[in-house]
Amino acid sequence: MPHATGRVDAARAVVFAPLDGSGRAELVEQRLTDAIVSGVLRDGERLPSESDLARSLGVAVVTAREALEGMRDKGLVRTRRGRDGGSFVTFDRESAARLFDRRLREHSRIQLRDLALHVAAIAGTAAETAAERASDDDIENLVRIAADADSTTAGGARRAVSRFQLEVAAISQSPRLVHEEMRLQSEAGALLWLCLREQEYRDRSTLARTRIIDAIRNYSPLAARTATITHIDDAFHWLIDERARVDALAEEPASVSPSSKDTP
Repeated sequence: MPHATGRVDAARAVVFAPLDGSGRAELVEQRLTDAIVSGVLRDGERLPSESDLARSLGVAVVTAREALEGMRDKGLVRTRRGRDGGSFVTFDRESAARLFDRRLREHSRIQLRDLALHVAAIAGTAAETAAERASDDDIENLVRIAADADSTTAGGARRAVSRFQLEVAAISQSPRLVHEEMRLQSEAGALLWLCLREQEYRDRSTLARTRIIDAIRNYSPLAARTATITHIDDAFHWLIDERARVDALAEEPASVSPSSKDTP
C-alpha cells in the first residue's frame, strides 16, 4: 500500500482535508483556527486562496470567504491586496491561549474522556495492526519521521505526532483507519494535544514514539497498542488537570466580595 500519507507534512494534509458534514463556515473557521493556535499553520504563513481553500475542504467559495472574514475579526488572519497579497496567519500567543481555554471549558470531563477513548481506539488498533504488517522499509520510515521531529516548539511537536500517527495508520494497510485517523486529527487533535505546550510532554511524546517503533520492529502488537494508548492517556490526564486550572482561574473574580474590592 502506498504510504504517501506520511511522506508529506501530515498535519497540513489534515488541516486541508475535506470536511465531513455540511461544510458550514463555522466548521471551516474552527479547523483553521485550531491549526493556527496549535502551531501547524505558522505566524506569517500565507493561506491558500479562497477558491483553493474551498476546493480542498469541499465547501463553497462563499463559505471559505465567510470563515476567513470571521478569522480576520478575531485577529487570526490579515488580508493584503496586490500581486503579493492574500490571507496571512497572524499568531498571538495570548489570544491563542484564550481561545483554547474557552474551547477546553466547553468540554466536560466525560466528553474529554470519550474523545480520548475514541482516539485511542483508532490509534491503538492502527499500531497493533502495523506491528503485524510492517516491512523493514516501513520501520525505516518511522525511524526517519521520529528523527526529523521538532520537539522544541508546541507546533513542531504537534506536527510530529500527526505525521507519525498517520504513517502508523498507513502501515496498517487499512484505508478506513487512515481516513478515521485523519478525521479525528482534524476534529480533535489540536485540543487533545494541548499538553505539547510543555517541554515535559514533548519529551514524553518523543519517548512514546521510540517505544512504539520498538514494538513494531519486534512484531509485538500488544506492546505497540499499549504504548500508543499510554501516550494518548497522558494527553488526556493533562487536559483534565488543565481544565480544572482554567475553571479555577475563571472563578477567581467571583470569589472577591464587593467590600473587598473597595478596600484600599
